[in-house]
Amino acid sequence: MTVKQLRAFLAVAQSLSFVQACERLHLSQSALSLTIKALEEGLGGRLFSRTTRAVSLTPEGEVLLPLARRLLADWDNAEDELRQRFTLRQGRVALASMPSFAGNLLPPVLRSFRQRYPSISVTVHDVINEQVMEMVRDRQVELGIAFEPEPGMPLDFTPLYSDRFVAVVPADSALAGCAELAWRQLLDYPFIALQRPSTVRFMLEDHLRQRGWVLPVQFESHQLATVGRMVASGLGVSAVPALCQAQMLELGACCVALTEPLIERPVGILTKPGHELSVAAQAIADTLCAATGYPDTGGAIVSGK
Repeated sequence: MTVKQLRAFLAVAQSLSFVQACERLHLSQSALSLTIKALEEGLGGRLFSRTTRAVSLTPEGEVLLPLARRLLADWDNAEDELRQRFTLRQGRVALASMPSFAGNLLPPVLRSFRQRYPSISVTVHDVINEQVMEMVRDRQVELGIAFEPEPGMPLDFTPLYSDRFVAVVPADSALAGCAELAWRQLLDYPFIALQRPSTVRFMLEDHLRQRGWVLPVQFESHQLATVGRMVASGLGVSAVPALCQAQMLELGACCVALTEPLIERPVGILTKPGHELSVAAQAIADTLCAATGYPDTGGAIVSGK
């Protein structure tokens, strides 16, 4: 059975008139008759009893009538839902983001997205960089926001911006008055670090190891907010992505530019190769690109491209 055949059957069954059904469906009587005939031949028997005076349903037609109503209602509902998704009037998106982005730049991006697409629901998984990659790879989310993965990772990466590390120092310390700090100066103080397997921790250790330096770690935490509070309390110093500066200031710490060496890494959108984003997820990706000044994707943040 085709949808066209079911609609033709329902129109005749409800009106018990081929003439009225033709007017309703905007079909000629011959076209309607051929459609009903094809349906009856496909099912193996007559659905209507026709005389010169009246049209009535056969017992088999009576059985088909409620089924046809339900099938067409389900079809129309599915068609309507997909149309609303394609026009961004309905839908849901799940994304994963590393905490430094989720707690700073993402909220204003989502506000802009909600203003344009108020009916789209968004679920944000605020997890460490490694988990972002895992969730995208395992298709638990459509897209992720994280540092650029190492070469060979089975993920597509669309850069948004390059984030540079800054020093986090107590607001009442002598370091807070400096215009910039060299890493060698910062490492003279007790260091408060994110716990492994944090990508931020590995990144800092790797860059410093190349110079023969080590982080003098005295305190560790899984949360950036805890790191900021510890620094503000005078327990030591730290280094975080520049994106977190506003968060550190709110926690009572002070941020200073770091040099010698400059440590930075691209941040962007992760997608799984070979899997096209839904219309809603693509809209979020485009909003992210617009918010960070990345060239308009034109709907091209699609895995594999």
